[in-house]
Amino acid sequence: MKKVNILNVSIDNISKQELLEKLDQQGGILMTSNVDHLIKLQKDRIFYYIYQLCNYCVCDSQIIFFASKFLGCPIKEKISGSDFFSEFYYYNKTNQATRIFLLGAAEGVAKKAQEKINQKVGREIVVGAYSPSFGFETNKIECQKIVDMIEKSGATVLAIGVGSPKQEKWIFKYKDQLKNIKIFLPIGATIDFEAGTKPRSPKWVSKLGLEWFYRLLSEPRRLWKRYLVDDIPFFWLLIQQKLNLYRDPFALRAVDVKPLKELNKIGEINRSGFK
Repeated sequence: MKKVNILNVSIDNISKQELLEKLDQQGGILMTSNVDHLIKLQKDRIFYYIYQLCNYCVCDSQIIFFASKFLGCPIKEKISGSDFFSEFYYYNKTNQATRIFLLGAAEGVAKKAQEKINQKVGREIVVGAYSPSFGFETNKIECQKIVDMIEKSGATVLAIGVGSPKQEKWIFKYKDQLKNIKIFLPIGATIDFEAGTKPRSPKWVSKLGLEWFYRLLSEPRRLWKRYLVDDIPFFWLLIQQKLNLYRDPFALRAVDVKPLKELNKIGEINRSGFK
């Protein structure tokens, strides 16, 4: 696949249809890059090296889409996690080998999303759902309970929405215990959208690159700092890249294996990123 480099991320220049086909044929771990990810990837070394081990990395932001044009290497298509997830389950509507487990959202929300998705698809494509407790990622007992629950469900796809980078780190920490899972989809607030507990922005708002503003108005107390403070440096970093002045803070030399050892903090991860 052709790649488009934006800051220290290589984004696959791929269409939704191509991604659906590749996941169907090969499985793998998907990363959905947005501005918030790109900012975190300037500071969070573990998150950065997880990105190097994923199988697919797509553009999950209209701002990133516009940025690729600004840099002179336009991305084919924006593939937001929320839009892609619904495309994914409709694409696999009659594929009995695709069985989804939903992990995330507040208590009862994942179950509600499960019911709505199954009703839309017309079969039990979502075979399990669980809303973990706050801070569950540090609770080994609950995490093991979740792993056992996913395995017993017979799911072949894990869709996890507990926020980034928590969801991506959880995937890489426990993926080797999830023997039946072929596809890993970190999907953020998508479970809430599917359950109808949080509103999605209208399509025209998203196309203008203003979905962040819509979400800010919907959840100002939770999101104001992310959008109005944390993510603003992205535009300066983008200008640096345009002027060939940007430097990756975590650039990995071929002989430098020490950073990979840091991944032991979240569990053993092999170099390829495959199970």
